[in-house]
Amino acid sequence: MAQLIRLPQEMNSVSKGFHAKGRTIALVPTMGALHLGHRMLMRQARTLADELVVSIFVNPLQFAPNEDFERYPSDLEADLAICEAEEVDVVFAPTAPDIYLPDASCVVVEERLSQVLEGEARPTHFRGVTTVVAKLFNLVEPDVAVFGQKDYQQLCVIRRMIRDLNYSIELVMGPTVRESDGLAMSSRNRYLSSEERKQALGLRKALLWVEGEVAAGRLEVEALERGVRELLQGYALIQLDYLAIVDRVTLVPLQRVEPESTAVAIAAFLGRTRLIDNILL
Repeated sequence: MAQLIRLPQEMNSVSKGFHAKGRTIALVPTMGALHLGHRMLMRQARTLADELVVSIFVNPLQFAPNEDFERYPSDLEADLAICEAEEVDVVFAPTAPDIYLPDASCVVVEERLSQVLEGEARPTHFRGVTTVVAKLFNLVEPDVAVFGQKDYQQLCVIRRMIRDLNYSIELVMGPTVRESDGLAMSSRNRYLSSEERKQALGLRKALLWVEGEVAAGRLEVEALERGVRELLQGYALIQLDYLAIVDRVTLVPLQRVEPESTAVAIAAFLGRTRLIDNILL
């Protein structure tokens, strides 16, 4: 049965106990509202270490005032059942007051990769992500951490934080898990109306169109971006936030696709719901 831990100091004590016994730890950080995508990350992590820790914490620091923190889906009982089914050893589910003291005045800021794409659209987002992930790393002391490709920029930012702050943690990327029709699994998908859900497939179709064009040798980014915008005109409910074709490592925009070195990222609103997706070329 998965051990539920609520207090940070208890989590750190348990982690130190694992290490004292020579046990390795894998961490899968989540905000709860678990779905098959999270389960696949857990299964991947389960093979990489002796002990599997899943964190469940809706992090207020990564939400702007106009975003969906208050309505973000939360069902700890259901999440615990999923963790139990996936043979998770420890579920760390702290409260915000235990993670952030009332007079807390320190944050972790990555100053380059976090400034583009999601960083432009959500300027305070990544300082919240890096701060909470640094806290989780300090408390759980994992040997390996597994993050999903769906949040590819987040993965890049965390990789840079691990490098620059000298964490001895292996970062592993889990592939994006998709619904049967191709939509990337997300806890926010449940916000979509039936018509928005149908139209959301335009994001995946846009990425597949780019992939097909690149496979055919059409590598000019300007033409690819123009083609995506034309394709999305057929999806009236999609309000494109950004389409970016960038270097996989630096996230710098490209003028020409470099095979094996390029990421294509897309973000859009459908009503009040904001979705992201990406592919690697």
